[in-house]
Amino acid sequence: LPSLTMHPVMMGLFQRALRLRTSLRHLCLCSTVSTKARLPLAALKSPFLNFGSCREQHVGAVGSKSLPDGAPKRLPFSRVTKEDVDFFKKILPGRTITDPDLVESSNVDWLKSVRGSSEILLRPQTTEEVSQILRYCNNRNLAVNPQGGNTGLVGGSVPVYDEIILSTSLMKNINSFDDISGILTCEAGCVLENLSLYLEDRGYMMPLDLGAKGSCQIGGNVATNAGGLRLLRYGSLHGTVLGLEVVLADGQVLDCLSTLRKDNTGYDLKQLFIGSEGTLGVITAVSILCPPKPKSVNVVFLGCETFECLLKTFQLCKGMLGEILSAFEFLDSECMRLLNTHLKLANPISDCPFYIVIETSGSDPNHDSEKLHSFLEEAMTTLLVTDGTVATEEAKIKALWSMRERVTEALTHDGFTYKYDISLPVERIYQLVTEMRQHLGDRAKSVVGYGHVGDGNLHLNITSPAKDPSLLAAIEPFVYEWTAKFQGSISAEHGLGLKKRNYIYYSKQSQAVALMGHIKALLDPKGILNPYKTLPDKLR
Repeated sequence: LPSLTMHPVMMGLFQRALRLRTSLRHLCLCSTVSTKARLPLAALKSPFLNFGSCREQHVGAVGSKSLPDGAPKRLPFSRVTKEDVDFFKKILPGRTITDPDLVESSNVDWLKSVRGSSEILLRPQTTEEVSQILRYCNNRNLAVNPQGGNTGLVGGSVPVYDEIILSTSLMKNINSFDDISGILTCEAGCVLENLSLYLEDRGYMMPLDLGAKGSCQIGGNVATNAGGLRLLRYGSLHGTVLGLEVVLADGQVLDCLSTLRKDNTGYDLKQLFIGSEGTLGVITAVSILCPPKPKSVNVVFLGCETFECLLKTFQLCKGMLGEILSAFEFLDSECMRLLNTHLKLANPISDCPFYIVIETSGSDPNHDSEKLHSFLEEAMTTLLVTDGTVATEEAKIKALWSMRERVTEALTHDGFTYKYDISLPVERIYQLVTEMRQHLGDRAKSVVGYGHVGDGNLHLNITSPAKDPSLLAAIEPFVYEWTAKFQGSISAEHGLGLKKRNYIYYSKQSQAVALMGHIKALLDPKGILNPYKTLPDKLR
C-alpha cells in the first residue's frame, strides 16, 4: 500500500503515536411490469400446514449417502420432464438452459460448500415471465430455487436437489429515479455496483455497500436483508426499501411497489419478503430510498492494543464525529496475517492486535476535517489508538477499505472455512472469538474475528486444512449456545439458508417460528419456493 496523504496536523499526531505505541506495549462490505394476475388478498386460503413435519434432519455422515451434507430428505416434488422443458423453451426461447456445463456454476455456491443437482436454469426477463414460470411449477408441483448473484454464505441461493433454478440476472433494468426525493425503482437483477455507479452520476448513492457488490443483485440483497458496511449510517433494508413487486408461488403478482416514504394503510406486506430468502415469493422489482452522495469522504485506518481500547474508541467516535460517521469496522491481527500471507496486502500501519476502519461522509470538507482532527487528537492523546493513517483520495480510500472487504477472500485461501455471522451486545463481540480459540485449541488452523462494531455484528471464521467433521462437532452447537446465552442472534445479516435453518430456535421462540410456518403455508401451500431453507425441518 503506498503512503497515504494526510493533513499535516494528522501526520504529526501519528508520528507522536509511534512513540506512544512503544510505551503502551510495555504496559500491556426497466422492466415490462405485468398488470395481469394482481393479487386479490381475500382469495388467499389459510391451510396452516406444517410443511416441514415430514422432513428428517440429516446429521453428519449418518443416514442415506444420497443426501447432500446437512440436508433433509428430498420432499415429494415432481421431477422435470421433457414436456416441462418444452414448455419453458416456448415461453423463454434461448433462455432455458439445460447444458450441464452451463448449469453447473448455478448449482454451486460461492464458497463451493453446497452443490445442487438441478438440470435446468431459467432466465426470465420480465415479471410476466416469472409469473408464468411459477404458475406452471405450482400446478406441476415442481420445486423452484430463486437465484440472484449467488453470493450467499449459508447455502440459500443454490438447489439442494434438482430444484429448477430461476435466475433474475436478466432482469436488470432501472425503471425510474427521482432526483428530488432520491427514490430509485429497478428490477431485481440489477447488480449493486451498477446501481451505485448509476446513482453516483446523479449525485446519489445506494444506502448499502457490500464486499460482494460487483456480483450481488438488489433482489437478493433484499431477500436476505443484507446489512453491509453502511448500516450504521443508513439503517437496514427494512427501513430504506419503500416498495416491492413480488411473484407468489402460484404466479400471482403482488404489487406493493410504492415510492411513498409514508403509507400507513393496513399491514406493511413488503416487510414479509425482506429477509425471507426467497421462501415466500420471488422479488422482481424494488423501490429504495437513496441518500445524496457525500461531498467529503475520509477513511481512517487505526491500530489498537486491546479490544477494550477499540470499544472506547467507538464510543469516542460516536460522540465526536456524530452525524458524519458512516462506518466503524474492525479486524483482528489474524485477519491481517491472512491478508498478508494469501493476498500479499501490506499492512498500511505498524502491527497491532486490532485494527479499525472508520469512514466519515459529509457535505463540507473543512467541517469534516476539523471534526476528524479533533477526534484523532483525543484518541491518540488518551492512548486509545497507537498508530494509523488517513485517506481522502478515492484510490487510497479503496486501498484502505480492501483491508476489511477482502478478508473473506483471504479466508478462502486458508483452507476449509466454517463461517458464523453473529449479532451480540457490542461489548461481547470479541469475547466469543477469544473463548472459541480456547475451546478449540490446536484443532483449528485459524480462528479470526472481524465485522461491524457499529451494529454489534461479528463475523467469526474458523479454518482447517480440509473439511473436518470432528472440528465442526466441536464448534457447533458451542457457538450457538454461547450466542444464545448472551441473547444474541445466530444470523445477523447472512440469513439461515440451508446451513443454519435448524438452529433458528437458539434465536427465536417456538411460537414465533410456528407463526413463520403458518405464513409460509399461507403464501406457498405446496412449499415449492426454495425448499429446505430458512425454516427448520421440524416445527415445534
